[in-house]
Amino acid sequence: MSSAAIKYDRGMGRWEPNARGRLEKAALELYLERGFEQTTVAEIARRAGLTERTFFRYFADKREVLFAGAGSLQDFLVGNLACAPDSAVPIDSVAAALEAVGALLQENREYARQRQAVIAANAELQERELIKLASLASAIAGALRQRGVTDPAASLAAEAGIAVFRIAFERWINENSQPDLPRVIRESLDELKAVTAGK
Repeated sequence: MSSAAIKYDRGMGRWEPNARGRLEKAALELYLERGFEQTTVAEIARRAGLTERTFFRYFADKREVLFAGAGSLQDFLVGNLACAPDSAVPIDSVAAALEAVGALLQENREYARQRQAVIAANAELQERELIKLASLASAIAGALRQRGVTDPAASLAAEAGIAVFRIAFERWINENSQPDLPRVIRESLDELKAVTAGK
């Protein structure tokens, strides 16, 4: 018997292989088929072949399926920013960290496109996404301050970086040619630099 087929039950606990992944896949499928508002936790669990109790072991609510990785993404971003060379100007440090995030997201373009389609169709989810981006900007600004960048430079570089990332991400998921996300981020930053330089 393969390890993927193993189910284990000891008293009240029950182990299910890749339960989180199955729940995420089921939720996204249902959100796309029926809409976020029309989908219930019970339906997500049923589609995944799991119980509602298992769902709540991984996610606080059905929104969290779409936003559960935000903390890890923020840690990854801040970690990459901390590794930027001391000689790098703030906006270039931010850009390098965002390009590292772009390389990570590049691996799951279809998931990113589907997730964004669900968010775009729901005002509550759009607001949650904006809050997530604001949290990322705040974390970037804090990391820049740790590197000795003072305000308003730290806040401006962070906000500009997130604006660049958001626009690059939208271009990336909407273009049919499957462009390289880190390259799109770099090009978007170059365009911002040209605009601010008056070119």
